[in-house]
Amino acid sequence: MFNRTTAIVLVAALAAALGLWASQKYFGSAKRSHLPQTQAVRLFDPPRTLPAFSLRQSDGTQLIPGELKGHWTLVFLGFTHCPDVCPTTLAQMSVAQKAWESIPESTRPRVLFVSVDPERDSPDKIGEYAHGFHKDTLAATADVPALENFAKSLSMVFAKVPAPAGAPENQYSMDHSASMAVLDPQGRMAGLVRPPFEPNVIARDMAALTEASP
Repeated sequence: MFNRTTAIVLVAALAAALGLWASQKYFGSAKRSHLPQTQAVRLFDPPRTLPAFSLRQSDGTQLIPGELKGHWTLVFLGFTHCPDVCPTTLAQMSVAQKAWESIPESTRPRVLFVSVDPERDSPDKIGEYAHGFHKDTLAATADVPALENFAKSLSMVFAKVPAPAGAPENQYSMDHSASMAVLDPQGRMAGLVRPPFEPNVIARDMAALTEASP
């Protein structure tokens, strides 16, 4: 049901996307010629350094910017109670991950699932959820302020949608950006992948970017 919260999230997402577009137009000059042409991945020129963040991974360890270096990474916001978008996206990404299995683990592209529902999603729960789609999927979460800062740095948004009238309070949902952020091997925001997702095309793009990276 389209509601006021959803409208706010969509407006915020549009504003974030326009901000990214403006920064690319203003700051982008020469194209990064060493990178291949991509179909699904929309690269930014130049990539953007992310502010410091700290998320808690499913194994209990901290995920900090340095942990994401050395690989191209797809970052997806979601939650384990998501009825459709999240499981569909993770299932699609598992197809891409299977296509990357021949790439050495030291440089293999990665998928990071970040739960924006820490009230219901413990680190253990998100790990079990994400690994049910593919064993290599990284999973993390944090408290709401940390998640808000992380999402903002990726020009993404999320918001809690109260449970319908008469339903238990814990039956709420979460609205969130459906695009995936693309981080380069330096851990910078390097691009976006917008739905609808074509896993085979995404797999080719990410593999080509990995091969072209120094």
